[in-house]
Amino acid sequence: LFLGVGTNRLVFALFIAAALSISSLPVIAKILTDMGFLRRNFGQLTLAAGMANDVVGWILLGLVAGLAQAGGIELDNLAITLGGVFLFFLGAFTIGQRGVDVALRRVREGGDDPVEGMTVVLVTAVSFGVITQWLHVEAILGAFVAGVILARSRFAERKLIQPLETMTSAIFGPVFFATAGLRVDLGLLNDGQTILWAVLVLAGASASKFIGAIIGARLGALSGREGVALGIGLNARGALEIVIAALGLSLGVLNERSYAVVVLMAMATSMAAPPLLRFALANFDGTPAERSRLDREAALSANAIVTGGRILIPTRGGVASLLAAQVVGLVWPDDVNVTLVTVGDQELDLRPFREVLHDKQVEHRRLAVAGSSTVAVEDTGEVVDDAVAALMKESRLGYSVVVLGASADLATSSVISPFVDDAVARTTVPMVVVRLPKGHRDQLPWAFGRAVVPVTGSALSRGSAEVACYLSATIGTRIHLLYVDTNPSGRSLAELSQVVSFLTPSSIGRQILDEMAVAADQVGANHVTELRHAESAGGAILESMTELDADLLVLSAVRRGYGTGTLRLGNTAHYLLTEAAVTTILVVIPEERT
Repeated sequence: LFLGVGTNRLVFALFIAAALSISSLPVIAKILTDMGFLRRNFGQLTLAAGMANDVVGWILLGLVAGLAQAGGIELDNLAITLGGVFLFFLGAFTIGQRGVDVALRRVREGGDDPVEGMTVVLVTAVSFGVITQWLHVEAILGAFVAGVILARSRFAERKLIQPLETMTSAIFGPVFFATAGLRVDLGLLNDGQTILWAVLVLAGASASKFIGAIIGARLGALSGREGVALGIGLNARGALEIVIAALGLSLGVLNERSYAVVVLMAMATSMAAPPLLRFALANFDGTPAERSRLDREAALSANAIVTGGRILIPTRGGVASLLAAQVVGLVWPDDVNVTLVTVGDQELDLRPFREVLHDKQVEHRRLAVAGSSTVAVEDTGEVVDDAVAALMKESRLGYSVVVLGASADLATSSVISPFVDDAVARTTVPMVVVRLPKGHRDQLPWAFGRAVVPVTGSALSRGSAEVACYLSATIGTRIHLLYVDTNPSGRSLAELSQVVSFLTPSSIGRQILDEMAVAADQVGANHVTELRHAESAGGAILESMTELDADLLVLSAVRRGYGTGTLRLGNTAHYLLTEAAVTTILVVIPEERT
């Protein structure tokens, strides 16, 4: 009744079992995202379990499809197929992964051309599919492994495959599902026996997922409601189950009746998932630890500088770069990845960096510089253009921010230092420059007690405020959020308010400070705010630093290019970098990204 013509009954049973074991990760992820559950504990576990489940399921499905093509189970052919699949996986996750990494790295170095990225994705998927087809295993297994390899690459980025996703969702997806729908004969569900088996298949598929999920949730110390939600999420089969049904029909394992049953099961489980999840998690906010994590992640996702992305720290092991690493260790979350880069063959002692970076994952990379054995140093005025070019090339490989150390004692005409000026002028990603206080070339400064943070309300100044607030939340630094109003009318109003007590200055500056104060409270920063009227913003900031005896200045600037050979960061930033003697953290964002 349900077997394809000439299909071995055992092969049919194995195919159905493998098909029902698979979930649809894209459908699960979409449902969890739309409902706001993706970052919940059970949501993360659902994705992890679904990935592991699908890897095993697709392997089994590929093997069963190979058996179906062979016409039955023969031990010698099965051994050859298993051996071939094992070698394929071994090669895919070693040589294949390295090849994909190299290809995607070159795409990123060339400026993230979406056409080149799509070419890498297509070539990888087609190549892996050809290999598995040659092994007498369905090509869809190769394409699935290709997706895993591409996603695992450290150089992968969504926008590289976005054109392919757009084309798939706009053209290939609708065409495939329309074709799959045309092959479903609902009239075959008219008899009682078919409906009975459809109900049994749906019940068996759902029960197996629920039982396994609840057991896994218990082992993972999740609550009963989270276990039920985990089972509901994993039970959504969606589009992948329809793909599998179409595969079974094309192989002759399924006939039109069993094909309709599998498609019906896929649609029913996917449509039931959202309302069931909403019911299972009604009025359930999770544990305090989970809520705290979600709040922290929400804050980081809204940030411009302090995010969970990868961080690049160029270094030669000097005190300045060690201070930059110390700031990263205090400001950024513990789960970020930090890459220390050196130019040339210089050896680097990672121990002091690991100490100040705390629990963060740290790796060391050496950048080759062609044609020169001399490298740039952050503690001297020595510059090699090739070193900056190598740094810029590395920074384009998916880093969210570059953190540079610098000295304040260079007797040069540079804004910061020749090397740092060149790097800031050429960067395409946000950059944080941590400059030593004057007189501290050979030692780290003491912990920061008081910091002045000029704010303007722009996205750029919010970036510097982020750094200061997270630093304060970590070590208790008292940050002074300062808005300087240089408007003459504002100064006149301020003078008048000293005479007429009920008249107080009201300006955009106060609104900005209030917004900054709310943001500081959200991360637990120790802060005060001040609205100051003055003719010169730079002079007012220095005056405030003197009054507070501040030992840290955190400011921001827009990189506007070199101009006549000098880095242009704006008059106020240039003045403060020249006059301030304390540790200075400068947040720079290229003008085209503001």
